[in-house]
Amino acid sequence: MDSARADKVIESMTMFDKYIHGYRTAENARLHDQAGTLSELLHSDTGFPPGSAVLEVGCGVGAQTVAVAERSPGAALTAIDLSAESLAAASKRAHDAGLRDVAFAQADVYTLPRPDGPLAAATFDHVFVCFLLEHLPRPVDALRRLRTMLRPGGTITVIEGDHGSTYFHPDSPAARDVSVSPRMVYVDASRPELADGFIRKTFTAMIAGIREPALAAGLIAADRFDAGIADLLRTAEPDGVFCYTFFKATARALNPLLAPDRRLSRWAAGRYPDGSPGGGRLSLCWTWPLGP
Repeated sequence: MDSARADKVIESMTMFDKYIHGYRTAENARLHDQAGTLSELLHSDTGFPPGSAVLEVGCGVGAQTVAVAERSPGAALTAIDLSAESLAAASKRAHDAGLRDVAFAQADVYTLPRPDGPLAAATFDHVFVCFLLEHLPRPVDALRRLRTMLRPGGTITVIEGDHGSTYFHPDSPAARDVSVSPRMVYVDASRPELADGFIRKTFTAMIAGIREPALAAGLIAADRFDAGIADLLRTAEPDGVFCYTFFKATARALNPLLAPDRRLSRWAAGRYPDGSPGGGRLSLCWTWPLGP
């Protein structure tokens, strides 16, 4: 998407407080479905030791918060988000799950670190970010700020989806118009639970959730959008196939190979000195160092 069209989308998102999927009840349900469907895939190796201080940034309605907290008994988790409404939902979800070591706070990532208090610099052993960077106008700036939140030797874990990796059968030009452009999700008739949990309730529900801002921005006609949604749902039928890739990265604030700003800039630009790809196309699980 070129910058002019991207600006139109952002302008049309004011009604959703700049979160493109919105804060409606349907989006809350989609996030919970997504977390349940993908929990083992994304978080089988997620866990922080007892006594460690963990910051989750962009916790939303707590869909990932519960998964992280349940896999990190004894860790002190602080979850922040910009939306007070989402934080209230996240707090209730954590309470209902019996989690007592989670603190919630309203904060903007671009205001971090704070001069003092619980969100001051060098306060946390680990920072966890899931499905946040794709929604930020300045993701590299956000990563630089989050790095300052770490104590020496601390880690930052980032999980994002690669929309460009999507493949499905039957293919559809209309469905391609609806999309916005590795932990791989592969769905066919042998995995009916993913046909429902991922194709219908996670991916297609996510795309359907941006119908209003996409139409408001004049990016697509209503009948074309609706045809794309129908074709995406068609791939959940027994003869359909759907493939999607997430990526997960972990960085440690110790012993840099490059100065942090240069390293992050090259990651965003899509190139490293060793020739490995950057810019959001990470293979399976990838680790890069950040300096102290």
